[in-house]
Amino acid sequence: SDGELLLAANPVPTRESFATLNQTDEKAWHQRSTELISKMLNTNLERGLNVMDVERRILRYGYNALEEEARTPVVVLFLLQFYNLIIAMLLFAAVASLALQEWVEGIAILAIVTLNAGVATYQEHSASNALEALASLSSPQSLVIRDNMQQVVDSKQLVPGDIVILVTGDVVPADIRLFTSVDLKCNEMLLTGESEDVPKKYNAPMHPAGPGKPEKLTASNMVFSSTTITAGNARGIIVETGMHTRVGSIAALLQAKSGAPDEAAKKKWIRNPIGDCIAKHRPKLTPLQRALHGMGQIMGLLALAVAVLVFIVGMVRGTEDPKHPSQPVWVTTLMISVSVAVSAVPEGLPMVVTICLSSGTAQMVKKNVLVRKLAAVETLGAASVICTDKTGTLTEGKMTAVKLWGDFQEYDITGKGFTPEGAILSVDGVKQAAPEAGNVQVRATLMASVLCSNTQLKQVEGEDGETSRWVPFGNSSEAPLVVAAAKAGIWEDNIADDYPRVVEVPFSSSRKMMVTVNAVPLVNGTAMFDTLSLPGDKPPNLVVNVKGAPNYILRNCTQYCRKDGTFEPLTDAQRNEITDAVDALSSQALRVLAVAIRPLSELPYARDCDDVDEKFAALAKPLVFLGLVASIDPERDGVRDAIATARAASIRTVMITGDYLATAVAIAKNIDLLQVGADPEAQATDCTQLRPKGDVYLPSADIDAITSRTLVFARAKPEDKIEIVKSLQRQGLIAAMTGDGVNDAPALKEADIGVAMGISGTEVAKGASDMILTDDNFCSIVAAVEKGRVIYANIQ
Repeated sequence: SDGELLLAANPVPTRESFATLNQTDEKAWHQRSTELISKMLNTNLERGLNVMDVERRILRYGYNALEEEARTPVVVLFLLQFYNLIIAMLLFAAVASLALQEWVEGIAILAIVTLNAGVATYQEHSASNALEALASLSSPQSLVIRDNMQQVVDSKQLVPGDIVILVTGDVVPADIRLFTSVDLKCNEMLLTGESEDVPKKYNAPMHPAGPGKPEKLTASNMVFSSTTITAGNARGIIVETGMHTRVGSIAALLQAKSGAPDEAAKKKWIRNPIGDCIAKHRPKLTPLQRALHGMGQIMGLLALAVAVLVFIVGMVRGTEDPKHPSQPVWVTTLMISVSVAVSAVPEGLPMVVTICLSSGTAQMVKKNVLVRKLAAVETLGAASVICTDKTGTLTEGKMTAVKLWGDFQEYDITGKGFTPEGAILSVDGVKQAAPEAGNVQVRATLMASVLCSNTQLKQVEGEDGETSRWVPFGNSSEAPLVVAAAKAGIWEDNIADDYPRVVEVPFSSSRKMMVTVNAVPLVNGTAMFDTLSLPGDKPPNLVVNVKGAPNYILRNCTQYCRKDGTFEPLTDAQRNEITDAVDALSSQALRVLAVAIRPLSELPYARDCDDVDEKFAALAKPLVFLGLVASIDPERDGVRDAIATARAASIRTVMITGDYLATAVAIAKNIDLLQVGADPEAQATDCTQLRPKGDVYLPSADIDAITSRTLVFARAKPEDKIEIVKSLQRQGLIAAMTGDGVNDAPALKEADIGVAMGISGTEVAKGASDMILTDDNFCSIVAAVEKGRVIYANIQ
């Protein structure tokens, strides 16, 4: 063909030619320099590929798109409903009834069976497809360098070796190794489940995490397909496309699960075309279906035994039909035997079960659970373990400032989420939120936090057009600060005109802080920073606002602010006390930021200076320490009680999160998942323990030993979640799995019942699930399990 001739004349590197890189894991790419990768992929970092290169590589690698699985045809779905022993017995009963001229009973049985199959077929066919939703997440177009020119191309046309330009707001079109970056941040919640933006840097260390250091879920010098650039810009080389990307591996897991044959079907229909179809498309049996299948076998054997006995007795006695004396004895006896067998078949059982489950779905809606698959109702009732994500399920999924520390005193910040309702309370309970409260230091800390951020808190209308909610627009790490400030009456919209921004030095992974310079208004000749009077021989007309990592800011501070607004020299002993406060807050799994200021009469560098690092060096010291703000993703209301209820009902709750182990353990203790006196080392595990040698998992028996005692799994990848679920199932447990991200979808499909989040959940997760929580609340799962058990008992 023309394509083969083109490849023969102009060969390109194949995936096999660099198979040692292990394309299923991005580590191989991030551990190599961009110079080496550009040589391996035969590309030029400045000029990019040419048109001929692209055509050849599309032929070699294929299009940059996920393979979509063909949906099961409606006819196949309908026929699969009859692959059931009870249904087979009913069909036999219907045929026998019609043969015996019992028209009403025969037609009634056929109608019941057909209606039951039709309802199940409609429900399964109308369920959304997880793979279709996954494919829709990709970027439609991308900015690339080809033929030494910048071009906008269809993302499907991207190939390994393409040079891509990424800017804020872009959806990453493929897996990319960076070779330049400027203050780049990427939201990888789609892959990891963690909402915090991840800093990326082209020259980040290429070696694996050292001994004792936590493993990162993704490489810092790479960005991955379908994630979003939230800040900065970068350039990079595409190293993987389509099904070879990280998202592609998730799609492969979904396809592998959806195409995995049911074990019973696989054994029964070996090398049979019809059986192959059944094995491919038929879902795994639920506990109730397995029980009905077993009951059907028993009833079938009993009916057959009774029919044979009746036939033998009839033949021995020479039973005749009075209405048809000429009819042979064996015919009469056979008809009586068949009638006896038919009478043993429970014609109404499938419809009774369907009605009970349908009624259950309506009751589940009242518990904020939307059922997508009818059988999920009874499966949930049989659940013996609930595997749940942390962020947004056990917790609010909204980072909230809960502590403020300043002038050697700690304050509590009340309220949850993004709603600006709450107060700032000292340890003795005295409100410190209003200007007249007199605590200048608290207000100055919040004031500087708002001025040194690019995030705004706004009220938006709900989908119904009536209810409204508060949403932060900007950086997720700044949201707790602006919400806390709003609780004290400090709003960015109200202070922007009085304190216009003059200079900004953005946060970077090397500086570990953000710096802004704002003009300060003069009131009666005094520079006023909210209620703080800025000192100086000459009234300062500028103020430097700094927020960031406490240890980096503290070493630049020479003074601190007292409650009354006066500045005092910062001694070494006080510096150590502040460090102790940071450690104490961090030990509670709180994310701590320090805030400082510096009054200025003029900029300490030449006005024509455009070097960001030079500006930072001139502005960032000496500083006046204002305070610390500590944030956490708070637990949902009622979660503790729900976990206690589940425990009382002999249901294990297992947290599986992508967060670090220390944070996961702290949250687990807060919600009593890890009870007082429990040994965290025995009940909490980093998922690297499941695969101590890279991506090679331990033997099943060793994994089972870990999962049998563990209640908290941290740093979990999508593959880890599947292994955990499979291990629990091997132990005879009925596993329910909750999730909201793309990374959760394979485990949702693998579990006995997958539960997706309705509000924060992606369409991919919903498509892979059996039911959806409309309020994203773990408490609703426990309530639904209780209702499911009642329905299961009613059916029994």
